[in-house]
Amino acid sequence: MNTKKLLQAAIIAAIYAALTLVLAPISYGPMQVRVSEALTVLPALTGAGIPGLFVGCLVANMLGPYGIFDILFGSLTTLIAAFASYKLKDKPLLVPLPPVIANGIIIGGMLHFAYGVPGLWACMGWVALGELVACYVLGYPLLKLLGKYDRIFK
Repeated sequence: MNTKKLLQAAIIAAIYAALTLVLAPISYGPMQVRVSEALTVLPALTGAGIPGLFVGCLVANMLGPYGIFDILFGSLTTLIAAFASYKLKDKPLLVPLPPVIANGIIIGGMLHFAYGVPGLWACMGWVALGELVACYVLGYPLLKLLGKYDRIFK
């Protein structure tokens, strides 16, 4: 990883963590809309988005209210979703989908099994719905906008 990519990853991590923490009341919980998840489209523009999102999520979860399960499962879920989004970079409409699916299943399951939030399917559904808002309502337009300026990511 060259200096430019390392800097991109660090900036993405910082923005992700800051957005998550500043908007903490809606970033954590069974019905969450992590605005920072809009950034999960960035791996389609730069590979630096993968480690950047992972580290940003790791920091946000370390400082968040859910402890070790969220630190481990939440951060790994973001890593999985970021990698899958990167693989879909040639299909822009599908780029936001991996975070919706991965978070819905893994984080919804974590909230139910680890934290006792009732209703497994409800947990998965609410998390997926929040991700859908963050990734498609915010993230997809961000992808289209930044895609016009992709030279900054090269």
